[in-house]
Amino acid sequence: MSNEQRDKKPGFSEKTRFLEQLTGLTVYPRSVTQADGTTFFLARGPQGKVLGILGDTTGFERNSQFAIRNSSFLCLLTPINAATLRDRLPWLRPVPLGLRTSAGFGDRLGLATPGHVRAVRGTGIAPIFAQQSVRENARTGRTPQQVMDEAMWGMFQEGWREPWGADADHLKTFADADTFAAAGYTFYTVDPGDHVDNAAHTASLDGLQDKLRAMPWADLEDSPDDLHTRYMDRCFEMETFTLEFDETTLLRAACKYGHAILHAARMYRHLVATLGDRPPSTGSGHAFELEVSVDETETPTSPLEHFFITSELRRLEVQWVSLAPRYVGRFEKGVDYIGDLDEFEAEFARHAAIARVLGPYKLSLHSGSDKFSIYPTIARHTRGLTHLKTAGTSYLEALRTIARVDPTLFRRILAYTIERYPKDRATYHVSAVLTNVSAPETLSDDDLPVLLDQFDARQVLHVTFGSALDRFGDRMLAPLWEHEEVYYTILESHFKHHLSSFTESRGRE
Repeated sequence: MSNEQRDKKPGFSEKTRFLEQLTGLTVYPRSVTQADGTTFFLARGPQGKVLGILGDTTGFERNSQFAIRNSSFLCLLTPINAATLRDRLPWLRPVPLGLRTSAGFGDRLGLATPGHVRAVRGTGIAPIFAQQSVRENARTGRTPQQVMDEAMWGMFQEGWREPWGADADHLKTFADADTFAAAGYTFYTVDPGDHVDNAAHTASLDGLQDKLRAMPWADLEDSPDDLHTRYMDRCFEMETFTLEFDETTLLRAACKYGHAILHAARMYRHLVATLGDRPPSTGSGHAFELEVSVDETETPTSPLEHFFITSELRRLEVQWVSLAPRYVGRFEKGVDYIGDLDEFEAEFARHAAIARVLGPYKLSLHSGSDKFSIYPTIARHTRGLTHLKTAGTSYLEALRTIARVDPTLFRRILAYTIERYPKDRATYHVSAVLTNVSAPETLSDDDLPVLLDQFDARQVLHVTFGSALDRFGDRMLAPLWEHEEVYYTILESHFKHHLSSFTESRGRE
């Protein structure tokens, strides 16, 4: 980048110019921050990114590769230095976000946050910049602390000072929750899907009665008689419609979701016990927020089942900020919504009304990336009570970047993912057909980025991310590092497209 180009970057100032002359490095203009008489900044040099400090360096870790250069202290982006910087600049710590319209930005490579910041800046949407599931951490070889720190460095680079969150995504065990709690996460997505009895969805009334008798009533602090008293022969008003249970629908909801509700309550109580000694956030009463996710089930969550789940969570005194039902239609990875749009809108309008009446709480959209055809419907019916969760789409845009700047590497990745797809797709609900994906040798360099817009190729590349990272890891990071501005620009455009429907909806409120 030329001096003239640098001078035109947002936030570039005489202070930035001075720091570059002092260190001989390229300084990220928006990172330059003064606090209590000390100047902090992020810079880029031949050996990577470093933290620069002019002033009080107490608590920061010195590294033999770097010394004090012309009165500036330079240090590596280590966990100790990340923690110390968070102590010195409190806005680099995540906080609960409440009921604000929010969006989660998963980042499987640890490089995408600057692009996410640029996309969300000025929208009024509350961001969750650190977000990764236990499964994704296992496949990428990252830890919750690494995800947190890499998101923080990206925010620092871009000068983000507004509230932000960190999502411990799809938690199933106490041990998983503890790892994220130790790293300072503030948003906990509890996934009780393993405890959903999918067989109850089609069981006969006799079968449901057998299941009901076997329910853990003492743990649920309930009884079959009390259950019937709460729900039978009653009419529940939900704004423009009513909900009523009969014997079969009540037993089906109780048997299908009873164990899952109990697991969610246990996870919540564990988090309260673990995090309860931290200062409470304004409004929530806790230092964390809970999301309950029942989206990874075999059948959609009906409005009646949604009502039952939330009513029972309230009875068990669980506090949550968002809920992710399984909606009608198909929410496949990396592609638009698949299903009848009119049916989706009719069902979703009911879910949104239930969330207002029994909450308010936000409706969360999992596997939410690239669902452009339904974003306007979601924004309209939730009236801002929405959480959009994205993950793999940032990885796909990294591949688009690689396709532009290193076609040879992209061809190798594509060929390998085609080979891996039959095995890697096993843990995903996807529809991609390999015969619809062009062989890499048949495509020109100009055709490669466009492949990321093709349904089948996009899904094949999406679900094989773990295998691709195992094989190509560092080789994939190198062109993204070298051409970081290309990647940030692609991400910014991609996510502005995602957020536009929700931003427009906020403007109409």
